[in-house]
Amino acid sequence: MKILLVEDDNVHADFLREIVESALPEFGEILMARDGKEGEVLAQRHHITAIVMDLRMKEHNGIEAARTIWAERPQTRILFWSNYSDEAYLRGIAHIVPDQAAYGYVLKTASQERMHLALRAVLIEAQIVVDLEVHQLQNQQMRSRSALTEFEYLILLDITLGLPDKAIARRRNLSLRTVQNRLLALYDKLDVSVLDQNDLGILFNKRARAVSSAIERKIINREGLETAEKELRAWLIRSSKNDGRL
Repeated sequence: MKILLVEDDNVHADFLREIVESALPEFGEILMARDGKEGEVLAQRHHITAIVMDLRMKEHNGIEAARTIWAERPQTRILFWSNYSDEAYLRGIAHIVPDQAAYGYVLKTASQERMHLALRAVLIEAQIVVDLEVHQLQNQQMRSRSALTEFEYLILLDITLGLPDKAIARRRNLSLRTVQNRLLALYDKLDVSVLDQNDLGILFNKRARAVSSAIERKIINREGLETAEKELRAWLIRSSKNDGRL
């Protein structure tokens, strides 16, 4: 049995390898990848179905790599480990994980015992494991009045990418009025009007303020936007081809 470790930091990679060797003696061969792109290549070449994946890497992030790997082998078990518990990463994983896939999310600050348990639970027993701190963040988001719905989050990505209201309505199969109502709710949850009452009488651009607030709150990040940009380009190509057939 083979296992693939994807980590671009040499110190973390060595540490991870030691833990895996101790926790998973069933795996006779450990393969190492230095970034997501190399991880994709090795996973395909060796038909890997057990992976530990860093999320934030300089070349090709973990979410992009996992998306590609799962598209080819949805039964692959992936344990994500990261320094970050941002909402953006949680939503990014939720968007790509197949229904039948076992996965986990553990912070790099987790104890060796915790890592040991997570590795065996996800990669051997096919369970879903989420680090306690990450789980608490998820619960806080669900209970919060300012938590974004899935549609609000998608519209937030669309305005971040520069799409106007009509294009968002077309892409998301919504009416223009629905998009505009969702935008109003989005602005309210992100407190974009907090600076409107100023002594200079300046009216701020609500779209730009929404994006700024979302970045500050770690609802969106660079990796998520890289993925969103690729999805947008794919949608534009599909839509252009469909229009050409009309």
